[in-house]
Amino acid sequence: MAAIDIDSEDLPGLYQSANQASLSSQNVYYTGLKWYLFLLVLAAFVSYLRPTDAVGALVSASLFLITLGILIFIRVKRPDDVWYNGRAVAESVKTIAWRWMMRAEPYEDDENIEIVSRTFLSDLKTILDQNKSLSHSLQAGIALNDPISEKMREVRKLPVAERLLVYVNHRVTDQANWYWMKSRFNKRRAQQWFWVSVVLHSAAILMLLYRIKDPSFALPVEVLATAAGAVLTWLQAKKHNELNSAYALAAHEIVIIKGESTSVHDEGQLSEFVTNSESAFSREHTQWVARKGD
Repeated sequence: MAAIDIDSEDLPGLYQSANQASLSSQNVYYTGLKWYLFLLVLAAFVSYLRPTDAVGALVSASLFLITLGILIFIRVKRPDDVWYNGRAVAESVKTIAWRWMMRAEPYEDDENIEIVSRTFLSDLKTILDQNKSLSHSLQAGIALNDPISEKMREVRKLPVAERLLVYVNHRVTDQANWYWMKSRFNKRRAQQWFWVSVVLHSAAILMLLYRIKDPSFALPVEVLATAAGAVLTWLQAKKHNELNSAYALAAHEIVIIKGESTSVHDEGQLSEFVTNSESAFSREHTQWVARKGD
């Protein structure tokens, strides 16, 4: 039998809807933060260029008013809440979907497949009920997709060896590759923003030293200080260093988990392997959600 490929479109509609809501809200949050920081620096620059001019003061005040509006929007709308909650729901749905496909606990074989399916649907409903605050952000059209797709049913019918192959290739390996990619990305970004910060601080120090030599010469020290603060705020929001370490550790753990697949030969061993794997994935997701409170 030909290998079955499983992608996000084959998972329950709730996964796709929650995933889209999370990605959209993440984009809104970071776009708002970027404009907030950019306009703060721009306001400081306008104030430097025209320190005694009424027009300059009016422009600076207008820019600060816009940044205040962005700050209020982020505080009231809380796109970061939808981002984190949507990610938590999506990953929870993905976990139980793979458990169901692999016939892993609590979806082991039963005389009637409909009994196991009803248990799965009940668990989906529980996940949704526990995250009702996300309901206004879910896309109804996507969420109405069949919660148990034909691909999911096909995978569940496969013998142990073929099911294991699907799980290792399309769940474990994909997850490891995603973590490695994200780890490398965050490492690069952390280094780039570090050097931007170094350049800004160095330029500010040189300007201050030059001001000692010639106090009458006006230099944009305050603009650079604002820009340096903006960079620090951005780094704290993106958490590149923290994510680099967390994703690298998760990738190593998954590679070790993948090695354990060679000892899987029957239904019980497959169920235990999947349970252990999904528990490891869930630990990272739980830590991710916990970062919201940092």
